[in-house]
Amino acid sequence: MPLLENRFEDGFVVTTLDQAIDWARASSLWPMTFGLACCAIEMMAVGGPRYDIDRFGAGAFRATPRQADLMIVAGTVNLKMAERVRRLYDLMPDPKFVIAMGACTCGGGPYYKYGYNVVKGVDLVVPVDVYVPGCPPRPEALLEGLMRVQDKVKTMRNIRKEKATEPIVPSRTGRPELPAEVATLEAANAFKLAVKDASKPAKA
Repeated sequence: MPLLENRFEDGFVVTTLDQAIDWARASSLWPMTFGLACCAIEMMAVGGPRYDIDRFGAGAFRATPRQADLMIVAGTVNLKMAERVRRLYDLMPDPKFVIAMGACTCGGGPYYKYGYNVVKGVDLVVPVDVYVPGCPPRPEALLEGLMRVQDKVKTMRNIRKEKATEPIVPSRTGRPELPAEVATLEAANAFKLAVKDASKPAKA
């Protein structure tokens, strides 16, 4: 017979204080009203009635970083703006979380090679918890990123001060990882010729 069987009335919940705090924190994430470029339009769509971010407890967009615990960096981060992004991040109370939304935010996007004024990944400015790639990502992708942040929050240990189980975070190499067929110039030329031959119309 289990130790707790028939010891409590119906509807009585047994949990730990850590789990209760994590549940409350994950169910009441407050994002900051913060958009940098075109990805902010998709972020605004998430706050609309069609996608309804309120059902995740994250619909209270705050106009000040002192009341927010989630920064959604939505859009291209220029070098001039990087200092302001870091300043806003430092003003947020702990614990705080960051979602990098969009290809430009995650790694520079189409500006990686020639965009001298674009930061090649916002994780060079602030620590990022969840990456949401896309140009721009769909609102469903941002909701998926929000749920991944909630999963991370639910593993935190506030009372016992233990280290939470960290998810696997891809390491930065400072350069884009190309597929094997285009990694070198010779391989890229051979791949281009193979694609060109394959696209020829079949003779009747």
